[in-house]
Formats: sequence, C-alpha cells, structure tokens
Amino acid sequence: MKLRNMKYLILTVFLFLEFSACKSLKKGWDNLNLFPVSQDVELGKQVYGEIIANEKDFPKLPESGNEELYKYINAIVQKILLTGKVDYAKDFPWKITIINDPKTQNAFATPGGYIFIYTGLLKFLDSEDQLAGVLGHEIAHAANRHSTKQLTKIVGLQVLADAALGNKETIKQVATALIGLSFSRAHETQADTFSVIYLCQTDYNANGASGFFKKIKGQGSQPSWLSTHPNPANRIESIDGKQKAMGCKGNQSYEKAYAKMKALLDKINPPILPEEKTIPNTNANSTKKESKTPPPDTTVQNKNKVLTKPK
Repeated sequence: MKLRNMKYLILTVFLFLEFSACKSLKKGWDNLNLFPVSQDVELGKQVYGEIIANEKDFPKLPESGNEELYKYINAIVQKILLTGKVDYAKDFPWKITIINDPKTQNAFATPGGYIFIYTGLLKFLDSEDQLAGVLGHEIAHAANRHSTKQLTKIVGLQVLADAALGNKETIKQVATALIGLSFSRAHETQADTFSVIYLCQTDYNANGASGFFKKIKGQGSQPSWLSTHPNPANRIESIDGKQKAMGCKGNQSYEKAYAKMKALLDKINPPILPEEKTIPNTNANSTKKESKTPPPDTTVQNKNKVLTKPK
C-alpha cells in the first residue's frame, strides 16, 4: 500500500510539474518578443507614414489651425509620461495624431509610441480623466510592446525587420496587420491595469478608463472592435478594483476644461478627401471616375487586404 501510494504521489507531482511547465511556456510564448526594442521606433515611423498616406481611410486633422487641440491632448500625454512609470518614456517619440472621423469611437497605437485618436472618440468622452485613461491604455500597449509581440507571431520577425528598414511592400503588409490587430485578452487587461498605475501618480481619477467603458455599456450598441476584447463590465470592475487596491488619491475630472476642448471639435469641418477626377470613356454616353489613391499592392503576402480604418 505504501509503495502504491508513493507511486500515486510521484505521478501527481509529475503531472503538476508538467502542467505548470505548459502554463509557463504558454505565458512565455504570449510575451515572446524577439524584435529588438531599438527598432520599435523605426517600425512605428514607417507604419505611421503608410497610415498618413491613406487620406481616404485616415483623414488626418492637420496640426496647423488646430494647435490648441493638439496642445491640449499632448499635455495629457506628457503628464502621464512624467509619472516615471512609463517604460521608454524618453526613448519613444509619443506622437499624437488626430483622425478627423466623427463616426469612429476608437484610438490605437503603433510600435514606438505613435498614437492615433479619432474625433469621434474625443466627442464621445465626457471628461479629461476619461481621455487620460484611454491615452494611458494606448501608451501601455506601446510601452509594453504589445504590437510587436503580436506581429512577430502573425507576420514573422523578418517581415518586421524589413518593414523597419523601409521595404515598401512589407511596410504595407505590417500596416494592414497592425490596423486589424486584436490584442490578446491578457494584453488588454495589462493595458487597463497600467492605465490605472499611470494615472494613480497624477491628480486624475485613476480609473478614468472605466468611464469610457461605462458609457459604452450604457449606450446599448458597442463598437465592433470591442467584440474581441474582454467584456466591458468585467473591465470596469477590474479597473475600479485596481484603483481601490492602490489607494489612489487623485479625484480630478476636469470636465469644464474638456467641454472647452469639445467646443473646438464642433468647429472642425468634415475631412476633405482626395478628389476624384473624371477621365474620358470609350462610350460617349458615360464617364469613368478614377481615384487618385493608388490601388493596393497585390504583391504582398496578404494580397486581398488593403489598409482600412479599424471598425
């Protein structure tokens, strides 16, 4: 009996160790990033250029004439970076680009800290601490290098390296993959957590990001991109719980300042998209419109996809 019990004990310990090893391997794979951090900025710069060149899907709000709006958002970003809690705070450019699209409630970041935020999201939010929470979340994605971790698995290390070096075909491939990128639930949760950690060092309500999810939850329909993310209700509970656990003292929302910023948004005209020109057609009774936007490069690996805005 004792020998049999000893065998069972050895088997149990072996299975436990094997299970633990599998979990460790999975965790290690989820966090694997063979892409050098020194290249994150260069890759982000190349992808930024590809996105900006697509005026149809990503109509950039020019900084000229909108200096006050850009200054307001950049001040929030700097406030977060100065907490001392953001990795690569001094290494990444942390460039803000506003996309003039009032129908899209979204924001995203490329490797190296290039952050894009839509006018639709800016109008949707109610206060500065909510915006700070969203920006903190995107900063966390970049600082924790979630994009290159995911992209390494999707397109491979060589493709990322080629894109960072300026290979136009691979830049398009990486940009397309990045725009449609769905972070793992673990990465989304980590970004939410770091948003609280960052804001906890400021005078903002540290759970500012949960204000966004509370609004989303309350409006019934949700943006399609949230379908691959953790449930908003769970994220609210997690973010609020982290704030409480850390004992964050900040309580400022700056709603009046945010209202002034939103008033600036109301003065912005709809984006002027690239004009279409009419060229002669062999049929005298019809004309054919040709877009100035070049056709997608079909030589890339994912040749059936073109760079389009997040849904």
